Amino acid sequence: MPRHKSAVKRVTTNMRDQQRNLAVKAELKTLLKKARQEPGNAALMKSVASKLDRAVRKGVLHKTVANRRKSRLALLVNRTAKAS
Repeated sequence: MPRHKSAVKRVTTNMRDQQRNLAVKAELKTLLKKARQEPGNAALMKSVASKLDRAVRKGVLHKTVANRRKSRLALLVNRTAKAS
């Protein structure tokens, strides 16, 4: 248990940040799942890329993780477009 005032504040801010990070990650997971189910939906792809970039800016995801997810999503879209 923290004794100093700053340590107490750190605990509360860490909990708040953790809750925000979990919410953002959960939203990203559902969006990515929807995007994989509908690879032809361009608006959804744009929204997913935007949310990934926003998560990077907030510090929730690392830059390379977001880029990898966007790249894999783009590959899926291109493969399905080529197949049809």
